[in-house]
Amino acid sequence: MASKKGGLGRGLDALMTEADIEEKKTSAKIEKQTDKKTERTEKKSSARTSLPAGLEADESGTLWVDPHLLKPNPHQPRKIFNDEDLQDLAASIKEHGIIQMPVIEDAGDGTFYIILGERRTRASIIAGLSKIPVQLRKFSDEKKLEIALIENIQRTDLNPIEEAQAYFDLMQLGGFNQEEVAQKVGKKRSTVANALRLLKLPEDMQASLVSGQITAGHARALLSVISPADQRILFGKIIGASMSVRDAEAAASELNNGGRAAKTDSGKEKTASRDSDIVELEQQFISALGTKVTVKGNLSHGSLVIDYFSREDLDRLYAIFTKN
Repeated sequence: MASKKGGLGRGLDALMTEADIEEKKTSAKIEKQTDKKTERTEKKSSARTSLPAGLEADESGTLWVDPHLLKPNPHQPRKIFNDEDLQDLAASIKEHGIIQMPVIEDAGDGTFYIILGERRTRASIIAGLSKIPVQLRKFSDEKKLEIALIENIQRTDLNPIEEAQAYFDLMQLGGFNQEEVAQKVGKKRSTVANALRLLKLPEDMQASLVSGQITAGHARALLSVISPADQRILFGKIIGASMSVRDAEAAASELNNGGRAAKTDSGKEKTASRDSDIVELEQQFISALGTKVTVKGNLSHGSLVIDYFSREDLDRLYAIFTKN
């Protein structure tokens, strides 16, 4: 009996020992998990305290910021935002929230640059949101422009001048040629080259292209005109007579082939028989009025002939003369 008792005792001791060992293992495991959890919590707490002023992190680690602290990417190619589109987006954000978080960069002065998502930010302000979720990143100037350009081209087309200026800025910042820029934005090199040519237009013609008064086709016709004076004349006709692109191209060809004035073999107008001061003054009138202007006479007396090509063109000229 004693033997059996002893055997039972040894068996119980063994079981108790195993239980103690298992308990110690479990305790150690729990302690290790607790330590890891504490470490993660401390890391999150440390990350929150190291955030730039204006940013807050919630329990999941998502960053939030007042959209009024966000300002446009200094290399944002888009300058014009459609108000109606923003209102529609604001209504969607009110209903569903922001699906894709804007990407921002610390500006170092309590504000943040919008690298991606300026439309979403503007719409959030319209929707009355005081906090929006964001991603905080750091980019080079070249990367800021590249990201903004690609996002805008892929999502909503820039106007022709914005697109052309973005290509030019990307070339300057990154030292890229046209072929390299084309590869980065997924366009043909000829597309980039034709866009860049638009920047050679005078500012008022660029403004007309942005506003939709003329199209990119009209702009190319204007760029094909050799003489700046003839270019002005054609611009006035396009605006005043609502010329089609095909008609503008034909008119450009006619002007280049001497349709406005006799030309030398080099393509320059014959002005030897006219007073150079009169010719210069005539060019100034053409630039100011955007239409064909002829000065007849000399600096003492003569007449001024101003051409117009439609009632709208006449009204435009009247507004120029009476605006003061």
